[in-house]
Order: sequence, then structure tokens, then C-alpha cells
Amino acid sequence: MKIYKYPQREQWAEITARPHLDHTQLQQTVSAVLSDVRQRGDEAVLDYEERFDHVRLQSLAVTEAEMDEAEQLVSTELKDAIRLAHQNIYKFHEAQRFSEVRVETQPGVVCWQKSVAIEKVGLYIPGGTAPLFSTVLMLATPAKIAGCQECVLCTPPNREGKVNPAILVAARTAGVSAIYKAGGVQAIGAMAYGTESVPKVFKIFGPGNQYVMAAKQQVSLGDVAIDMPAGPSEVCVLADESANAAFVAADLLSQAEHGIDSQVLLITTSEQLLADVQVEVERQLNLLPRKDIAQKALDNSRSVLVGSADEMMALSNAYAPEHLIIQTHDYDELATKVINAGSVFLGPYACESAGDYASGTNHTLPTHGYATAYSGVNLDSYCRKVTFQHLNEEGVRRIGPAVELMAEAEQLDAHKNAMTIRLKSL
Repeated sequence: MKIYKYPQREQWAEITARPHLDHTQLQQTVSAVLSDVRQRGDEAVLDYEERFDHVRLQSLAVTEAEMDEAEQLVSTELKDAIRLAHQNIYKFHEAQRFSEVRVETQPGVVCWQKSVAIEKVGLYIPGGTAPLFSTVLMLATPAKIAGCQECVLCTPPNREGKVNPAILVAARTAGVSAIYKAGGVQAIGAMAYGTESVPKVFKIFGPGNQYVMAAKQQVSLGDVAIDMPAGPSEVCVLADESANAAFVAADLLSQAEHGIDSQVLLITTSEQLLADVQVEVERQLNLLPRKDIAQKALDNSRSVLVGSADEMMALSNAYAPEHLIIQTHDYDELATKVINAGSVFLGPYACESAGDYASGTNHTLPTHGYATAYSGVNLDSYCRKVTFQHLNEEGVRRIGPAVELMAEAEQLDAHKNAMTIRLKSL
């Protein structure tokens, strides 16, 4: 990790910069695959599964027999953990239900909103080096609470044509409608356009590598909505002299092991803690099975020593992290100053892993600085708000003249007439 001590404001842009990748060739590759899936449907998806996931599938759909088999392959202990996590995620997202309020803006003019579930949603669950069955719970649980009629899941199979059994158990637990063996760009294309097997959806959710993210962004330009733009995962840890260096190092490494393009940022007011965390990172890193991945992520990462808690908070808000961990003696006070962050973890015991799995909050969050403008996935992500208004005769009298004047000023005579004709009828 690169170390900065008492940096000037001019250095903040360098500190908060994410790893830069040239996506020119990637975008062309993604566009070609999407076009092929749009034209050839299942046949194209099956061909790309053979090419990229190295398996020749006979069909894309996961069968009930495969679902039952997965139940036998997952330990009772893990199934219990999945159910506990699902219960907490359900409880947290259930509390986000929208309450309809009717507002009389003028006598005789009543306006209100109604929350309507998106009918068809698609969930993408990465397989790869880390099969994210926890993400199934994070995405499918609020979809079911919202009332989405179809909840379709795509995830890559292994070389034997099987989906990770924990993903299937989590999908059954959360109530996924249908599961398909498709990964990468071809999965995003299948859900965006629809194929003979995979239904077209209205919105796609879920993380993935740079190809998946590029595919989501491309299909969002005209075919389907997506949850958010996203990039590699990241964490920022704020710590003072009261922080536990071993805890801080563990939090940094838990993020770094996600992938070689992940990034971690430590901001501290204590030079001693900075040194202690460096020692702990090295010690714990050598114990990790994914050491090589974490080490490459650390090469993209920074430790920063600043002069005050206010500066620490200001730099964090400038970075706008996906995950923000505050390990300080006054974490409650600093929490009130958070402006830009995806999800915040307070105190020495609230590790990122808690939110990633089982505390109840959602772990699908904005990355790459998008926390300045985007929320993480929540119940509203699966809903639309439809507005209604009702006017009676008094309402027309109250606002009719203003409508006429405004329409006339915009030179929209038909708009004016739609109100004028009603006023004259009274």
C-alpha cells in the first residue's frame, strides 16, 4: 500500500483515483457478443458457454432434480446460516415498504403516489473464483417482498455443467422463479433481449467482472434498466489511536481478496496505528489462500495519515467509498458527517463481512465513486412510483387560470384549450 503522510489537498485527486483500465477493446468484444445473442438466442448462449465457461450444455435451465440434489450437497450448518441471513435481509427490507399518502395541494386537487413492483427482474450471480450465493439473497429477497412476478437468475456453471449448490439453495430459500446456466456477457444479453429459454426482463441486477459491467451498461442504453453502474469492489477504513490494528488489517484484506482490481483505503489520525496496521496486513496476508489476489489489490491501495478527524471525514467523502468502516472512539459523531458512501459500518465489531452476509443490509452497492449519486440496492430498486391526481369542479376553478396562463406562455395552445374547455363547461 502506498503511504501518504499529511497530504495537501492537491494530492487528494491522486489518493481517491481508482485503477484505470482501457476498455476500448473490451467494449467492442462485449458489443459483438450481445449482438450475436440478440440474433441467435439460445444457440449463441450455448456456444459462448462452451467458449468461455468450457462446458457444452444441452439446455440452459436448471431442473428441479438439480435443485433437490443441491439440497443434499450443502451442509445443514451452511443451510442454517443461509436461512438466518435470509431472515435478517427480509426483516430489514420489509421495513422499507412505501406508505401511500394523499395530498390535497388545493381544495379540489388531490395528488398521490402508488408503489408498483417491476414485473420481471433478472439477477446476475457471478460464479468464477468466488460463487456469490450471498448475492442471491441480497437480490432475490427484496424482489419477492416488492412483489415482482418473475425473478430470473443467471449464473455460470462449472465444467461439469453444474451450478454451485449453495447458489441453488439460496435461490430456493429466497424464492427465485427460474435459474439458467449462463455467465458473463451472454447471460446479460439473454436477460436483456430474451431467448427461446430465458425470458426478457425489465431490469437487471447484480455484480460481475468488467465484461459483465460493460454489458449491463450497453444494454441499459435502449433495452433494459439496470441497478447501477458499478466497478471493482472497495473499502475505506477510518481509524484513530483507539482502533484495533488487527481488526483494521482484517477489514482491509477482506476487501482486497475480492479481486486484483479491488481497492482499499486506510485514513487515520494516528501514525502509530498506521505502522501497526502495516505489520498486521503483512502477517495476515501470508495466511490467506487468496494471498496473490489480495496482494495485487493492495498494490492499488493507499494508507493516508491526516491531521484531524474532520480532514479524515472530508477525504472519505471525497473518495465516496462503496463500504465505509469507522473505527474511532467517536464513530457515532463521525457517522453524522457521512455524505458519500454506499454502506457504513460503525465501531470495532461492525466488520464489512457482517453486511456482506447476514446483518440485514444489502451488499449490492455503488462503487467507483458512484456513491455520490447512487444508493445501494433496496426495496425501492424493485418498484416504480406511479403518480395520480384527481380534480373536481372546485379544483379546476382553483388552478385552471394558472394552467391557461402557463400553457399560453409556452405557446402550447392545445394544452391551454384542454383546460379552457373545462373552465367554460362549469
